[in-house]
Amino acid sequence: MREIVVFSGSAHRQLAEEVCRHLKTPLSPVRIDRFANDCLEVQLQANCRERDIYIIQPLVKPVQENLVELLLMIDAAKGASAARTTVVMPHYSYARSDKKDAPRISIGGRLVADLLATAGASRILAMTLHSPQVHGFFSVPVDHLHALRELAEHFRQYDLSNTTVVSPDLGNAKEAASFARRLGVPVAAGAKQRFADDRVAISAVIGDVAGRDIIILDDEIAKGSTVLELLNKLRDIGVGSIRVACTHGLFAGGALKRIGDQPDVLEIVCTNTVPILPEERVSKLEILSIAPALAEAMRRIHNGESVSSLFD
Repeated sequence: MREIVVFSGSAHRQLAEEVCRHLKTPLSPVRIDRFANDCLEVQLQANCRERDIYIIQPLVKPVQENLVELLLMIDAAKGASAARTTVVMPHYSYARSDKKDAPRISIGGRLVADLLATAGASRILAMTLHSPQVHGFFSVPVDHLHALRELAEHFRQYDLSNTTVVSPDLGNAKEAASFARRLGVPVAAGAKQRFADDRVAISAVIGDVAGRDIIILDDEIAKGSTVLELLNKLRDIGVGSIRVACTHGLFAGGALKRIGDQPDVLEIVCTNTVPILPEERVSKLEILSIAPALAEAMRRIHNGESVSSLFD
């Protein structure tokens, strides 16, 4: 069988190192240089010829810098005669640009998917894409993981007899319903309207939440405006304890502190798909690792085994 070789860009080296520990495979070195004209050059410092290459790089801030770095690493692997190059992309930020909802607007999710394939990616391993249709933007196979198992395992430590899972909007309701089934609790959803990137309104909560303990589940939290608006609506209705959970904790512009400062929020739970600096963390934050899931998926891809059976 072909040898596996794992590389990491600059975006989240800590996650890559953890994945490699689970795989019992060394993380191979990468040299990244910046020329005087601000262009990047990448050198993969391990033999790639006829190897099974995995490049771990979430598209997180600075997104454009990390994207170009990823494209150059894919190109370097292709030029080095890699047998197959799998891009392990725990967070795909351009997934939010998935439709033409205004005149003359770009659809970045599809464009970046084309760039990755053109650069030489053979396969994409992604985690909780923002919307299901993004999967179809890629012209190469995509293995789409989710973190519901890890999140559910965390929340099972609590008494859930009076708990309801609440999705902030109907777009995330299917994922919230799947999460609620894992916990054996009912589900509800907010009726959300977005006016701008940081301005939303939730007119109602569909489902029985009055007097119940709440777990708010979203795929990602960026500026936190949706969560804060939902919290206000839940307070108006009258609920018990509130915990907030998401897969991708982007927490831009002080969102983590704003949510953490809410006295009725007991806990904020996310995974480590996105790096969170120690100085930005708050006492209510709990970070779960998806490295074991990524490592197992990579092992199965390498061995030609089913990845979907991970979620059976």
